[in-house]
Amino acid sequence: MKPEVSIIVPVYNVERYLEECLNSILNQSFQNFEVILVNDGSSDRSAIICNEFTKMDSRIKVIHKKYGGVSSARNIGVSVARGEYIGFVDSDDRIDKDMYKRLMNLCLQTESEIAICRLGREIDGKLINPVQSGFIKELDHVDAMRELYKGQLYRFSLCNKLFKKSCFDNITFPEGRIHEDLSTTYKLFSQSKKSAYTNYIGYIYVKRTNSILTSQFNEKRMDAFLGWAEILEFMSEKYVGLTKEFISCFTYGCVDNIYYILNQVEETNQAKQYLNSIRKLVRKHYKKIILNELLSMKYKTTITLMVLSSNLLIAIRNLKKNIKVRNVKDESKTKYHSSNI
Repeated sequence: MKPEVSIIVPVYNVERYLEECLNSILNQSFQNFEVILVNDGSSDRSAIICNEFTKMDSRIKVIHKKYGGVSSARNIGVSVARGEYIGFVDSDDRIDKDMYKRLMNLCLQTESEIAICRLGREIDGKLINPVQSGFIKELDHVDAMRELYKGQLYRFSLCNKLFKKSCFDNITFPEGRIHEDLSTTYKLFSQSKKSAYTNYIGYIYVKRTNSILTSQFNEKRMDAFLGWAEILEFMSEKYVGLTKEFISCFTYGCVDNIYYILNQVEETNQAKQYLNSIRKLVRKHYKKIILNELLSMKYKTTITLMVLSSNLLIAIRNLKKNIKVRNVKDESKTKYHSSNI
């Protein structure tokens, strides 16, 4: 029997978490699915675990390949998927037992190409999101795209969404870089007529201390701005009516990364290089940022300082650090003299 849903799971060195992830998929109340495991050149026991699970359940297939990154693994998964709908699960996360049942029903009942549930976050074994009463919202094509950038109901993450396979026509994930969700999800929404959202928590994102996106600032984070350059060109051409929303979302991302760089990148030349990369893109859209009524003066001021000069932001950072160090030294002197009275 042809599966209704194809669940694609990229796998790379996750032997500690993979079994829990796969068990959460196999325990779904919705059963008509296939699981496509794409082992992306793992060097630990992940490949062995994948093979063991294929023997346990005929709905699971595994593809072993050389390392190419998450985008490469997802592209291969999509290319062999047989289901009418496609979902994604990261191999170090888990899902609630009713997630795909609810998302599938949501697609069918509302005649939507995309169904979205709430994303839960687990830190140290505890779900930090408050449970809310049931809520469903249907969104037409433009409103669904608008909400993607407003981010009040959902954002760019793929894994809390179920897509009709037709959304992927002529769409692939960008290989060789991270932030692949940011670079792809808006394209999938552009190929849908309608979406539906439920605030039921179905997907559980488990925060790991060694993740690129949760660790110290890494050069790969700058891949986000490759994605944003594409987004801004695409949205400016096809969705002019959503300019306030996508420009404000872009600005929030810029300011977040500016603060990450200033607080975590100690080496001045490296920090300047990162800031100048952001600055180059911001300058093209600076007027839209300054005139955007959705943005507070705080964000506009930070952006303006960077447009004027990245050196100015770094000088302010260094001044604050020097003041902080001086205050710590003065406090230590005070404590020393007090202890000797």
